[in-house]
Amino acid sequence: MPALADAFALVFQPYVLMVILGSACFGMFVGAIPGLTATMATALLVPITFFMDPVPAIGAIVTATAMAIFAGDIPGALLRMPGTPASAAYVEDSYRMTRSGRSEEALGAALVFSSIGGLFGTLVLVLAAPMLAEVALKFSSFEYFWLVILGLSCAVFVSPGSVARGLISLVIGLFAATVGIDNPAGEPRYTFGVVDLLGGVEFISAMIGLFAVSEVLRAVVLRSDRPAVAPSTRSGIFRSQIRNFKLYPVQILRGSVVGTAIGALPGAGADIAAWISYAISKRFSRHKEKFGTGHVEGLVEAGASNNGAVSGAWIPALVFGIPGDSITAIVIGVLYIKGINPGPTVFLNDPQLVYSIFIVFFMANIIMLPLGWVAIKGAGTLLAIPAKVLMPIILMFCIVGSFAINNSLFGVMIMLGFGILGFLMEENDIPIAPAILGLVLGPMLEQNFITSMIKADGSFLAFFERPIAAGLGIFTMLVWCLPVVLMLVARRRKAGDPSARAG
Repeated sequence: MPALADAFALVFQPYVLMVILGSACFGMFVGAIPGLTATMATALLVPITFFMDPVPAIGAIVTATAMAIFAGDIPGALLRMPGTPASAAYVEDSYRMTRSGRSEEALGAALVFSSIGGLFGTLVLVLAAPMLAEVALKFSSFEYFWLVILGLSCAVFVSPGSVARGLISLVIGLFAATVGIDNPAGEPRYTFGVVDLLGGVEFISAMIGLFAVSEVLRAVVLRSDRPAVAPSTRSGIFRSQIRNFKLYPVQILRGSVVGTAIGALPGAGADIAAWISYAISKRFSRHKEKFGTGHVEGLVEAGASNNGAVSGAWIPALVFGIPGDSITAIVIGVLYIKGINPGPTVFLNDPQLVYSIFIVFFMANIIMLPLGWVAIKGAGTLLAIPAKVLMPIILMFCIVGSFAINNSLFGVMIMLGFGILGFLMEENDIPIAPAILGLVLGPMLEQNFITSMIKADGSFLAFFERPIAAGLGIFTMLVWCLPVVLMLVARRRKAGDPSARAG
């Protein structure tokens, strides 16, 4: 194993370790600011990596990404302002836990189970990368179409209110996703002559508006202070997770497996993985009615899923040179700049580099625990700041984040527009989460549907001709039918119960 020994020698150098530690702090800071995503943290690091060797360069990106994905949970739990799209899936539960004095348990669950999911994904990356990448490469537009439909169906499950209100929110998100020329026909839609809308609605600005600005508007328009937050029970960030670990072992394993598998699909990523895992958790939970009210179960499963997806996304990137998400797309570009061609040959020509990446992944997910503990303890002081002081600061961060995406004031206008929309939706008890899901998956749905119809010459039967596509399609339809079947079964039991009839 000389290559493995070389990899340890490459990673465990003072310079490389300092780069990893600095990148971890940077990723934690960026991820904790609403609007600044893990992708943005990676992109900001790229110019710096030009001056580094391949191992510290990749180590910096891997560490910053893992930290940013977790850190997005911090503003979500404390202020109901998710730092990353993945955090938006379970922000209602984590925020309500904070309001009831369980902020340390909520953030501890996000921290510990993100780390476990990341370690599981890394283990799969080490042991089964070639095999999983081969399966992932068999996905065509037909399989992606059904995967997206399954993800959109999750809107029904993640919605804390009624199904009808969840669908209204989903339609709003899908409609916003149709704006622009980012469609197969290349025709402008709903742009009204505005040039900045030709590229579509900027998702990050819209998310900041829906979650963060709507909260600021509520404080200003209704002249209400933030909802009362019960004092933290000081249950301990790690101590409270022992109970969750005993209660939800299946959810932890399932979230890690689903996250890693979805991350291995090119073009998917941590955002979709978190949403689907949260929906699966709710579907199979014995306490479905508690989801969205401050229940930790969905947070445990989705938290394990999103960091599992970060590791899983490297499987197609390393084995075939195909990016699993936007972050690995940037990484592949960095590797090319360093003269390294990702793909099967990298295992033969640079095995020490591959082993180094594996080691860095393990290190990133382990050092996440102490650094996350420090970040959670520090961020807790946010709750003590009066709303009159905090809200202007939040609005300033929102404006900076929206402007920084494209260095354009139009992003700020999108943020304000969606902020008003989010305020009106919440005042009418329409949940925001399905709209976010529609915005994320809408373009992918349209692209894969049109591509599939062109391939199939207009035949809908083609969506069931490929084995994997047929399996996904049947599974999706079963998910649709399941609520109806459960309702009929419940009615039949009620009809057969004499005591129920008597009542």
